[in-house]
Amino acid sequence: MPDTFADRIPAYTTRVDECLDAALPVPSTRPTRLHEAMRYSVLNGGKRVRPLLVYAAGECLGVDAATLDAPAVAIELIHAFSLVHDDLPAMDDDDLRRGEPTVHIKFDEATAILAADALQPLAFSVLSGLEGVPARAKIDLVRLIADACGSTGMTGGQSIDLAAEGGSLSTAALEHMYSLKTGA
Repeated sequence: MPDTFADRIPAYTTRVDECLDAALPVPSTRPTRLHEAMRYSVLNGGKRVRPLLVYAAGECLGVDAATLDAPAVAIELIHAFSLVHDDLPAMDDDDLRRGEPTVHIKFDEATAILAADALQPLAFSVLSGLEGVPARAKIDLVRLIADACGSTGMTGGQSIDLAAEGGSLSTAALEHMYSLKTGA
């Protein structure tokens, strides 16, 4: 049977988990509570779908996995940032994520906000440190991801979702919201 991408998923998942662990501040670095919360929000499991999409696209384009590590990590950091914010009392007010207490429950609301806020610039720091990639390509990648998670992307979709709470959206408006909130 030929080797398929599905066969490589466990190795890619392990790879991105190791890269995430290396990218995050060690918990003993001050401020320790903040760093513990950041690590908790990122390293608490998950399917790693977004990093896997990075590796799959890279394979299609013939890009070496080592070059894809930073974008895969950055995408997962952005995703974790969005989940921490999404779980907050002012948003969806969730107590559990993947069967574990959400960051604001495990730590506190202020620490959760700060942890999420620290994950986003960490994602861009990881991207800016890409080795062997031309500066122009790094800038383009940072801009692409910044736009995808900004007000005309993921954050805008969340804003639409919050504004619609208690009401209903048309199918077109719902599709637009999800194209920003999830698709971007």
